[in-house]
Amino acid sequence: MQEVLPIMVFQTDFTYKEGAVAAMYGAVRSVSRDVEIVTATHEIPQYDIWSASYRLQQYVQFWPKGTVFVSVVDPGVGTSRKACVALTNDGYYIVTPDNGALTHIKAKHGIKEVREIDESINRLKQTEGTSVFHGRDLFGYCGARLASGIITYEQVGNEYSVDDIVTLDISTPEGSEGYLKGIIEIDDPNFGNCWSNIPVAEMFENGFSYGDDVAITVTKDGKKLYDQITRFGKTFGDVKKGEAILYNNELMNVSLALSQGSFMEQYKVYFGPEYIIEIRKVK
Repeated sequence: MQEVLPIMVFQTDFTYKEGAVAAMYGAVRSVSRDVEIVTATHEIPQYDIWSASYRLQQYVQFWPKGTVFVSVVDPGVGTSRKACVALTNDGYYIVTPDNGALTHIKAKHGIKEVREIDESINRLKQTEGTSVFHGRDLFGYCGARLASGIITYEQVGNEYSVDDIVTLDISTPEGSEGYLKGIIEIDDPNFGNCWSNIPVAEMFENGFSYGDDVAITVTKDGKKLYDQITRFGKTFGDVKKGEAILYNNELMNVSLALSQGSFMEQYKVYFGPEYIIEIRKVK
């Protein structure tokens, strides 16, 4: 029986506007035609390392153990930042620049080991004159060698301390009975929803229940963008079309949406630590 090779899952900020994705996938196929390639997204916002990190932790856990994820959002391509392959505590491989892209994986999954890619062995040789396309020449190529079994994880390169992995700051929500405060941590750009960093479990722990009408304020740098009584509901059907709702998203955090509309566009709420959300019980 033929051995089933690990799947390779790719996310980048390359888009499909030119040939970068095709070249990267071609480099993988030049290593092995048997490795399955799956696209997570090539629409990460340009240079947005935070979004790259967040999106990885959004979907990694739903893939088979041993899957090789290649995440390339690399504004420092060719500089002294490390190129690495991390092995998570639960058995996934993340091939990425070590520039903050492992932040959420390290926090949510834990990282067992990390190795710097040895470019003398695990770099595409025919393109050695350029240092600006590591998605093709280093990350995709090395990931394919690992997924195909040509190299073992130990042959990726030298191990370095997990403590030395570059991480970004993750904000922690705060709360008390009848009150929660957090940030809008990421968006759902297709539907215009705003995802907070407040776990739905903390809503229940602090006295909120589904069906409650709650007072919600969203501010940016102290300026109010949204200040309304809003239904805390299970589904978008709990409010009328065009009405706002606070709901539990796919990652078990409460989020803001406009039923069949875009909360982002309506209220100009986007994401980042400057977007503060406060939730209060209505007296």
